[in-house]
Amino acid sequence: MTDWPFEPLEFEQKTTEEMAAAAQHFYQQIRKRRTVREFSDAPVSRDVIENALRAAGTAPSGANMQPWHFVVVGQAELKHKIRVAAEQEEREFYEHRASEEWLKALEPLGTDADKPFLETAPWLIAVFLKKFTFDENGKRFKNYYTAESVGIACGFLLAALHNAGLATLTHTPSPMKFLNTLLDRPKTERPFMLIVTGLPADDAQVPVISKAPLDEIATFR
Repeated sequence: MTDWPFEPLEFEQKTTEEMAAAAQHFYQQIRKRRTVREFSDAPVSRDVIENALRAAGTAPSGANMQPWHFVVVGQAELKHKIRVAAEQEEREFYEHRASEEWLKALEPLGTDADKPFLETAPWLIAVFLKKFTFDENGKRFKNYYTAESVGIACGFLLAALHNAGLATLTHTPSPMKFLNTLLDRPKTERPFMLIVTGLPADDAQVPVISKAPLDEIATFR
């Protein structure tokens, strides 16, 4: 038996019909989320971002260690520095690191080393993975299932931003250690993802792609 306090679960029971309707509604909403590379510079309220981050913070994590930290960047000068550093890594990727097979896979998406959205979009959210947690006395505790936990939190965050009416893009230049320096994060944290968010540009376009049908991505036994 554990001595840790427990409390009754808050759970709203739905009827079979309500569950089916809710699942269908969420699917119809989330299927419209697309990765956007052309953003408007129109401002977005900080309150919207804060509540999306609160939603991300409810994600499950190994031993409830919550091994994530989100740095939200809206300052123009700092966004410019991030763009410069990211594009430097991206040029290395496209010119030297990426295989021909990888570049060919990216070709239909029209991506290249130029990342103007890092300055245009009103908000950048740098997601850091915390390998360790420290208490108020500086004692170090190992975090568990960190990649899985932070990945789930990022999924929550993307869904919350989309639900709020914002466009998003996930950006992962490799390596991303420049984010530790620019955003003053400790070496014990690993940059996991850079999420760009805001309103799409009026003339934004996205590639025509499809998603695999259910019978290709899932098996019921």
